[in-house]
Amino acid sequence: MSDEQPTPEDITRWSGSFGAVAEAYDRGRPSYPAEAVSWLVGGEAKVVLELGAGTGKLTRELVAQGHAVYATDPDPAMLELLEAQVPGCSAKVAGAEEIPANDRSVDVVVAAQAFHWFDHAVALPEIARVLKPGGHLALTWNFFDQRIPWVRRLVAAMGERSMTSASHEAVVTSNLFGFVEEKTFAHWQDVNRETLLDIVASRSYISSLDEAAREARLDKVRALYDDYGRGHDGMQLAYRTECFRAQVIDRDEGTTTDPGDGASQEGPIVSDGTDTDMLLIDFR
Repeated sequence: MSDEQPTPEDITRWSGSFGAVAEAYDRGRPSYPAEAVSWLVGGEAKVVLELGAGTGKLTRELVAQGHAVYATDPDPAMLELLEAQVPGCSAKVAGAEEIPANDRSVDVVVAAQAFHWFDHAVALPEIARVLKPGGHLALTWNFFDQRIPWVRRLVAAMGERSMTSASHEAVVTSNLFGFVEEKTFAHWQDVNRETLLDIVASRSYISSLDEAAREARLDKVRALYDDYGRGHDGMQLAYRTECFRAQVIDRDEGTTTDPGDGASQEGPIVSDGTDTDMLLIDFR
């Protein structure tokens, strides 16, 4: 793993690089363990707003667990694949800094592999605004488990930049949220040569390279697979899924309004599916 820290220019360039590799992202990137998703959301069916939903890697499991999910992403190419993969899911092109939802309208806001791209000074107040009293923010990242020797060699071949979940500290230091809980889950992804190349090609710092530099990185990964892989039988790639959640601090703690009935705000709120005329605004 490189110790070189990305510059602000790097981050701007990388964050806008996903649309061009949306299909590789969808083919290669891993999903999230069901038990991790259950922990993030907190059990029973809820109204969930997903920020930076990408092609729907987390969305699919959220829907499978019975939640009403509203997905956003700033990249229309990513969302186009999400809508194809998760038919019927409400999706909107939008960033975390201007959320198309009403005040106190969702139970959970979740971001998978995305929070580090947000402008936290703007996004956290927006997230707090749309959460119902008692609602919470949930964050998760999949990381390669480098305790496995061949995974360490993969990271070296990729030239992986220092990727951590350190951005969750913005929630820890925010006065908008309470105590941040943490939990880590382990899982494995079955990969073959093509899957592994898609995983690497969809990394933002790879996709933003010029063609020659990108192919040089991919050649290193091809050589690694030829050394370690088992042909069509593939191999298993180990991950650790780091999860965080924190309850929003109610701005009007003295209110006696039932937080579930929507009476604390004017106008439409997010529906939990029991009514049909109240939906997340701007979602069509």
